[in-house]
Amino acid sequence: MNSPLISDASLPAPIPLRGSNVQARTKALRRFRELATGRPVLSLGGLLALLLLWEGGIALLEQNVPMAKMFAPAQALPDLVRLLAENQLTMHTLVSLRRVAVGLFWALVFGVPIGLAIGASSRLESATSGAFQFLRMISPLSWMPVAVMLFGIGDAPIYFLLSFAAVWPIILNTSAGVRQLDRRWLMLARSLSATRREILWKIVIPGSLGHILTGLRLAIGIVWIILVPCEMLGVSSGLGYFILDTRDRMAYSELMAVIVLIGALGFLLDTGAQRLHRHWARGRSSARH
Repeated sequence: MNSPLISDASLPAPIPLRGSNVQARTKALRRFRELATGRPVLSLGGLLALLLLWEGGIALLEQNVPMAKMFAPAQALPDLVRLLAENQLTMHTLVSLRRVAVGLFWALVFGVPIGLAIGASSRLESATSGAFQFLRMISPLSWMPVAVMLFGIGDAPIYFLLSFAAVWPIILNTSAGVRQLDRRWLMLARSLSATRREILWKIVIPGSLGHILTGLRLAIGIVWIILVPCEMLGVSSGLGYFILDTRDRMAYSELMAVIVLIGALGFLLDTGAQRLHRHWARGRSSARH
């Protein structure tokens, strides 16, 4: 008598090995720890700590200064949401970002060629080092009266001040990038009868690009810091102007809301510059391999 056929569905499911379960749990636990101690989580924790310090500082000040409660996060953050929802800050934000872009543009136009020339010539570096260090140590804001007298009221003096502040880190980092180039590359290019233009665009600028991007990141931070006082030079738009307007209207919660927005925008600008540098670094690393 033939035995009945047994289907696969009637067979019991295989019992997983105990070791595989332990490995899976260990891997999941390790992944959870990496996420819990990762940079985004730590950054968020730092922001929450800053928010608590803000609230605690206002609570202490409120005991002696009753109006300090108007600067509290409970007042400022809802006002920031309202101002953004009502598009009251859109135009001022775009104007400020345009001024930053123009200032950085002119800083790059002047800073990169000067930095390339200084990095390529030790004599030029020695001749300009003292003058540039002297000018670099002068606060850009101290030039505000001079800028107004030369360029008048409007955007022109703001562009001058932002460019003047941003040009120095670009010059210094560009010249440092040229000096760190491997001289054997230049010797090889000359031995192959490469022209100066070819050496500049094929070796010097690509080899110095990382330092130029570092200078640009530093310039963005400097420009964003001095933007607000520069926008108090008789203009009628921009985040700096809006801060003056809130002060005159005694809308202190809105003032703090704009300060939070300025910090957030500055953080985003710096993050963008940092990611641009990382993208360049990854591209260079992959090109080498």
